[in-house]
Amino acid sequence: MAISNINQLLIRNIEALAATRPLLVNIADDGFLTQYLDQHTTAIIDSYHTNYAEYQIVQRLNNTRIQSHFCVQYSTKAKHDLAIIHFPKSKAEFSFTLAMLAESMTEDATIIMVGENKGGIKSAAKLSAEYLDFCNKADAARHCLMYIGKFKPSLPRFDLQQFYKYYPVNVHEKTLTIAALPGVFSQNSLDIGTEVLLAHLPKVMTGKVLDFGCGAGVIAAYVGTIHPTSKLSLVDVSALALHSAQTTLTLNQLTGECIASDSLSNVQERYDFVISNPPFHQGVKTHYKATENFLGQIKQNLSKKGCITIVANSFLKYAPIMEQAIGTTKTLSIEKGFAVYQCELNIKNN
Repeated sequence: MAISNINQLLIRNIEALAATRPLLVNIADDGFLTQYLDQHTTAIIDSYHTNYAEYQIVQRLNNTRIQSHFCVQYSTKAKHDLAIIHFPKSKAEFSFTLAMLAESMTEDATIIMVGENKGGIKSAAKLSAEYLDFCNKADAARHCLMYIGKFKPSLPRFDLQQFYKYYPVNVHEKTLTIAALPGVFSQNSLDIGTEVLLAHLPKVMTGKVLDFGCGAGVIAAYVGTIHPTSKLSLVDVSALALHSAQTTLTLNQLTGECIASDSLSNVQERYDFVISNPPFHQGVKTHYKATENFLGQIKQNLSKKGCITIVANSFLKYAPIMEQAIGTTKTLSIEKGFAVYQCELNIKNN
């Protein structure tokens, strides 16, 4: 596996990153963790991820000197003397991360922030002013930047609820409340793609319904409200999204199963309906592979008369993939730059 530019920057500073109990925050592993442990032979790493796929990669290392964590809120009794943070795509998520980590660090802990130049890392000093005494540029290489800082003393205790954004979605004369944490797709309002999708869902939906790439749970909440007998399952790779989706369901007096999964890796059941506004970004980069894999594999999770309906930017050619992997695919609508595709199975082609 090629070493990412961010990790190459970390490796060239690896001697200076000495710590007893370092915390790595959303640092994808491509060999960096092993190199770090080889360099710092007494260190014990805690590797915290909000991305389930990256968490699994670290977990599979099966190294007794690495503790891996996948959760919405990181906390620990063992304080860390170093944190290395991958600057997130969402600037609001960066503030969320700093606020969350403060109480898990020693008083003199070193805070390292790394990211690609085009990913917003240049704003680290400005965005961290509320939390850090200083945030200074430490190194630059491979189109990436590294900053070093230190937490201010006596920061307020972290309150997850303070970072939630709420907005209404009107459904057949009823208003749903959507809850979303920083970094969750469409945090502040209903996105156009999902709005288009909701207008073209099947008229009757009973049985098991899967909301794939659920984000804040808008689709599942809509389906559960319009079709109250449906059984909802919500899947996402993000811990922040899954917590948001569960909060959205609770706020709207709905129930559903929230599943952390790398695409369909943890999806076991067959569903009568699959609905999705699938993601096509990974960090700051456009990334189609996850959605293409989902479309190529979802047939195994459809019931014999299952139906899948998705929305995507109209320039993304997903219909041929669905046609080949699932069956005859209809284009229900093309509007506002988005296309809605639908494919229904039957006994013969299942």
